[in-house]
Parts: sequence; C-alpha cells; structure tokens
Amino acid sequence: MPPSVVDRFKKALVGAPLPTSAHAEERLTNGEALAILSSDALSSVAYATQEIVLVLGFAGAAGLGFTIPVTGMIVLLMLVVALSYRQTIKAYPHGGGSYRVSHENLGTVPGLIAGASLSIDYVLTVAVSTAAGISALTSYLPKLDPYHVPLCLAAIVVLMVANLRGVRSSAKVMSVPTYVFMAAVLTLVVVGLAKLAHGDITGLAAAQQNDVLREVHGPDLLTVGGAGAGGLILMRAFSSGCAALTGIEAISDSVMAFKPTEWRNARRVLTVMVILLATMFGGVSVLASQLGTVYTENSTTTLMYQLGETVFGDGPVLFILQISTLLILLLAANTAFADFPRLAAFLAQDSYMPRQLASLGDRLVFSNGIVMLSAFAGILLVIFGGSVTHLIPLYAVGVFTSFTLSQAGMVVHWWREQSPGWKGKALLNGFGSVVTAIVSGVLLYSKFTQGAWLVVVAVPLLVALFLTIHRHYKQVARRLRMAHDVKLSLPAAPSEGGSPVVVLVGQLHRGSFEAIRYARSIAGELVAVHVDLGLGKSGAFQEQWQRQLPEIPLVVLDSPYRSLIDPVLEFVRQFEIDHRKDRHKFCTVVLPVFVTRHRWENLLHNQSTISLRSALRAQGTRVVTTVGFYL
Repeated sequence: MPPSVVDRFKKALVGAPLPTSAHAEERLTNGEALAILSSDALSSVAYATQEIVLVLGFAGAAGLGFTIPVTGMIVLLMLVVALSYRQTIKAYPHGGGSYRVSHENLGTVPGLIAGASLSIDYVLTVAVSTAAGISALTSYLPKLDPYHVPLCLAAIVVLMVANLRGVRSSAKVMSVPTYVFMAAVLTLVVVGLAKLAHGDITGLAAAQQNDVLREVHGPDLLTVGGAGAGGLILMRAFSSGCAALTGIEAISDSVMAFKPTEWRNARRVLTVMVILLATMFGGVSVLASQLGTVYTENSTTTLMYQLGETVFGDGPVLFILQISTLLILLLAANTAFADFPRLAAFLAQDSYMPRQLASLGDRLVFSNGIVMLSAFAGILLVIFGGSVTHLIPLYAVGVFTSFTLSQAGMVVHWWREQSPGWKGKALLNGFGSVVTAIVSGVLLYSKFTQGAWLVVVAVPLLVALFLTIHRHYKQVARRLRMAHDVKLSLPAAPSEGGSPVVVLVGQLHRGSFEAIRYARSIAGELVAVHVDLGLGKSGAFQEQWQRQLPEIPLVVLDSPYRSLIDPVLEFVRQFEIDHRKDRHKFCTVVLPVFVTRHRWENLLHNQSTISLRSALRAQGTRVVTTVGFYL
C-alpha cells in the first residue's frame, strides 16, 4: 500500500525511520554533549542573578549589597554537587540518575520520590526556559509582549519536533546558539568589568537604587530586615538563585548518550560545564552588583538586557547577546527533552509508568515521553501566563530533593561495595547529601507560600500514581503467569472446512494462549507470527515455543525499524495472496487483547492492538478478530 497522508506528513516532519542498528551512531561527541546536555544549566545564567536581585531589591540598596555573597554560596554549592555527581557517573556508567541510584540503594519509595521530583522539575525546566527565552525576545521587541503565551507554546512545538527528529539532529540545531551565548556572556562580563575599571561606565549609587525601588515597593518594604537584608529575604534570594543548579544532574542521567568511553567523557563534560557555569554566573552577579543594576517585577526588560545595553550600547553586540539568550533559553528545554523521556523509560521498564513510554520511536528517541513532556509544559505555561517570576517558586525544590536522595543512595552504594577508597567517596557523597538536604529545607521554607506547596502536594500524588500502576502490572503478571516448561494441550483442529488463520503472539502467557486455542478451533491452517523488535528476546521466545507448542508453526518477523505494524501487514498481505485460490474461505487474523476492570487501565494496555487492527482493516483484511482475556 502507498503511504497514507499521515505517514507522509510524519516523515516530512520528523524524518525517515532509523534502523535499530544505527543506535550507536546516535551517540554524542563531547562538544555536542556540552551543547545538548548543559544548555539548561548554562542558560540559567540569564535569569538566576535576575531572580536574586529581584528578591534582594525588597530590602533596598542594602539588600542588593548581598548579591555577591549569595552568588558565592550558590557557586560553592554547585561545586559540591558537581563533585558528588562525578562519583555517581563512574559508579553508574549506564546512567546514574537520582531515580536509579535511590531506587537501588534506598528502596522503592525513596526512588519514586526522586523520580517524581525530577519529573516535575523537567516539566518546569521546559516551562521556565521557554518563558525566559520569550521574555528575552519581548525585551528587545516590546510589541510582541501581548503574544507572550502563544509564542511560548509555538516554541515548545518547535522543540518537540526537533527532538522527535532524533538526538543528533537536535544536537546540531542547538550547538551554535549554545556556544554563541557562552561567548556573548563571557564578553559581556570581561568588557563590562574592564569599562568599569577604566571609568568608561558608572553604576547607580545606593541613593539612586533606593529611589528606583521606592517607586515600585514603597517606603515600608525598603525597611525589611532593618538596615540590611533580613534572614527571610536572604533565604528567598538564595533559593531563587539556586535555579542555577537545575540541569547539573542531566549528564549523570545520560551517560549512555556519550561516545565510548562513556563515563570518562561524561565526567569531562560535567567538569567543563560546571567551570563555565560558575564563571558566567559569578561574573554576571559581580557585574550587576558593581553597576548597581535594579530589577523589579515591573521591569519591562530583563536584567541581562539592562547589563548588555549599559556595556555595549544599542548596537549589534547587544542584538547578538539577546538573540543568543533567546535561543539558548528556548533550547535549554532540550536538556529536559533529553532526560525526561529516559527517566520515564526507566520508570516504565520497572512498571511504574505506562510501558509505551519505554519504546523507542522511529528516530531512536522515546517519542511518547517527548510528547508527554511538551503537553504538560504547555499546560503550565497557560496556567501561569508564561511568567518566569511566577514559575520560579515551583522550581528547584524538586531537583534538590532528588539531589539529596541520590547522594544518600551513593553513600549506601559505597558502604555495600567497600571498594578501595570507599570511605572517602562515601564521605564526599554524605557531605553533598547533608548540604543539599539543608538547601531543600531552605527552599521549601522560603518558597512554600509562593507556590512550592504545589510541589509538596504533587510529589506524593505522583508517587501514589506510580504505585497504583505498578500494583496493576503485578496483578496482570499474576493473572497471565503459567508454567514455562510444560507442553501445552490444544483443542483438535476442525476435521474439515477450517479457515487459514494467522495469530499474532508477542509473549506466551495465558492471554495469548487463549487466542491460540481459539485460532486452533477454527483453523484449517494455522500460523503464529511473532515480531522481533530488536530487544534481544526472540531467541528465548522461540525456545519456549518449541518446548510448549511445537505443533504450531511459528514465523518470526524481523523489524529493523522497531515497527510492529509494517512487518505484520506485509506478512498478512502475502498470506492472503497465497490463499486466494480458495474463494470460499476467508483468511482470519486473530489478535489477543486484554479486557481491563477499569477504563483508565486501558491506557496501560492494547495500544498496539488498536493500531494494528485499524491498519489491517485499512489494508483490506476482511476478518480481524480479537480474543479478550479478562484481567
């Protein structure tokens, strides 16, 4: 059959399917990995200092004087977390994200808390990065501000399509803006500090800062904490600036995305990323402090734009800074697009999320996870009006929870392993766990009433959902279980008049066996078909089949592009051609399906069967029958 309109559109949009054999070719070089996996952390430079200045501004010029100390504390925290994750990368060379480390070493519930926290943070990463990127655009082109939310949603669609096209495609798309942004920010810091030193530019004095802030906040807010910034103001500024640490874990989640030797390359990229992040973040904070830059919720331009305009003037360099900021903030979401689908796949493999999320799409990416992430991020942007300031209070709480659990899990890992030098490694991870636990408490306390309570509510709800899905899959496994070493008995085939029948079999369990029994009862000629999706399980399946159902012919169809539908359609088409000579018999295709107790459980099953049945009918197969197994 010629491809449908939908198939042609999909191919034009995301590209032709890639064979499973090309998976190794989709690995990232260190330069590409720095672009695709570090963009979230590096792009936070565009708004982390801004959020610190915004909060400290409530305490007036005296509060703004704490910009550099608060930044210094965050940079030290950044180094501690990075050193801890360097150890995690080596200990878990196949990907040591917080979920995997916590689940294996601390138990099921801590692992699921880490997984839920990270899932929320990845959705927020896409929402915050997109909102901040569009803010950079509207700062330069104010006429676009009324279209802020639609522009955010359009940006998410573009990112989704880029990621559906595959890892290498998205790496190529984002490498240039990432490196241009790094060069632009470092140039801004160096040139700005040099001009300050030579007296070419001057900053606002404390009195001028207070005048600006008094217009926005009024005289009362400027006395918060007495003469300086109070403890609560400092905690809120620190917690807002901790957004700079989101994305650091991305590399440890994606070790297998690197070229060999994977863990060595991952550690190198992590080290380079943290050095660049600390330099850029610290440099922007120092420059903002020295210039006395003020940022409030009423500001029509971002802090980065104000710094660029002061240092470069309204010229081409400012344009490059803003455009590169826009692009990296939009593409920073790519870190979440790279890691959320992998995390969802891990959870799905462990039966805590729908198993469809563990399947690779046409372009060797977890397509279902990418679409899910895009949908949830879009909903958040609509609810919060695309405001970075309103989204930031929800940010970082989840990621620091996962940091804490991951490092605590690593302490248990070293204690169990007790390899040479394990005490020093455990001490480092233990210190990292204590520090991030304290920071989690600070974040929660300082942001709770500003929106962090939503995360506190959402994490337990997600964990409960994970456990519910897992319980359902366990019940299904018990219902389907049968002996693997006993020859199975089948009804006798019809003595005459049976139809030629094809029965599709994915696994040999009670559900598929019921479909085989039915097919045998109506079949004059019966063929069982199994599609090898390249998961390495077909050999064991064929051995089990020969052991338990040797009298039924089994045909194994190779599917180098991981498609269930295409090989089955081709086989059935040829099977029908071979049996056209007998016009009085209809070829029948039998598909096993699960009948669930509750409607919501249908989302966890039968998606492939529904698609296959529709494709067979579109091809012209006249008899497609389903045999239900009640769960």
